[in-house]
Amino acid sequence: MNNRITELFGIQYPVIAGGMVWCSGWRLTAAVSEQGGLGLLGAGSMTPDVLRDQIRKVRAATSKPFGVNVPLMKPNADELMQVIAEEQVPVVFTSAGSPKKWTGWLHDHGIKVAHVVSSSAFAVKCEAAGVDAIVAEGFEAGGHNGKEETTTMCLIPAVRRVTNLPLIAAGGIATGDAMLAVEAMGADGVQLGTLFALTQESSAHEAFKRRCLNLEEGETMLHFRKLSPTRLVKNNFQAQVQEAEDRGASGDELLEIIGIGKTRTGIYEGDVENGELEIGQATGVLKGREIEPVEVVMNRFVAEYYSYRRQLINQALEEQISRRTLI
Repeated sequence: MNNRITELFGIQYPVIAGGMVWCSGWRLTAAVSEQGGLGLLGAGSMTPDVLRDQIRKVRAATSKPFGVNVPLMKPNADELMQVIAEEQVPVVFTSAGSPKKWTGWLHDHGIKVAHVVSSSAFAVKCEAAGVDAIVAEGFEAGGHNGKEETTTMCLIPAVRRVTNLPLIAAGGIATGDAMLAVEAMGADGVQLGTLFALTQESSAHEAFKRRCLNLEEGETMLHFRKLSPTRLVKNNFQAQVQEAEDRGASGDELLEIIGIGKTRTGIYEGDVENGELEIGQATGVLKGREIEPVEVVMNRFVAEYYSYRRQLINQALEEQISRRTLI
């Protein structure tokens, strides 16, 4: 499955695991990389010392390429970047901020850079900043989303029209046929969050994983539009947020409701009713699955991709033969 993404990152499949807070620790990162994808540590929930320890554990577990996702809005982003440079991490995915600030500095340290965007306008800024690849993340994604609320199916062709950089699609992608679909629209690879967040190697609590694997279609909602749009599972915490937003609560009041450590409480500690549960709409596609190891999940995903691809090729050949017969 060679293309610009596999060549850029030195991986077998153009599949990247999203760097998710409280999910993307060293076990998940190493497991995805070992299976031919690109694992990303989720530095958004880490201190510099924890990140350094996690990087070293990934290196002890795999010799394959891996990276770190750094949300630039984090107060300690500067310290995290210093650790990344000192530990000679080969790839960094940046998000939630301007790519201009860090791309040149990371390149000076021999690090490849991808930046996450939610619109074609931001994609243009990424190209101007000199990033190596762009992640276009649609409205379906879990965690933080763009304020544009553009779906992946609309976002990918829009971004492809304005840039020729290697393009990674994200948001709502959890099956091989979805990868084939975004590839047809111009994507070179995919970033999968929800699918890998619910694997055995994810550092999220088992209660969180089981709750997400039993969600019905429509049981996630986008909130915090006054702050940073975030997709949440419906529970007691989400209901409190919904009530506040319905009566026009200010950004400051919403920050009080979020408090300190709500995502840790929900995702990492497993309080699925009172914690903040961030996950993507792809849970509806995954409903009823078990918590499986990354090896099983990756093998199924790749097999699905090739199966659907063969079906389309065979269908095209049959139609071609049919047209020739009619002529």
